[in-house]
Amino acid sequence: MLGVSFDSSAENKAFKEKFDFPYDLLSDVDKTASIEFGAAEVSSSNASRVSVLIGPDSKVVKVYDKVTPAEHPEQVLADLAAL
Repeated sequence: MLGVSFDSSAENKAFKEKFDFPYDLLSDVDKTASIEFGAAEVSSSNASRVSVLIGPDSKVVKVYDKVTPAEHPEQVLADLAAL
């Protein structure tokens, strides 16, 4: 599992350490990945909180465009189990 933000690598590292994130945060300062996956528009100052499940064949299996943090892990785990 990876997280992506518009922040720099240094900012993501500090954020990850501060909140003890169990996964890596990637920097997308030019918004390329976020735009490609539909999480941002060119004029966006922040990405939307979305998740993208990518299968073993590197293809997008599912897009979660409305994420409730408390419920989301169970949704993704169920979808992974169904692959």
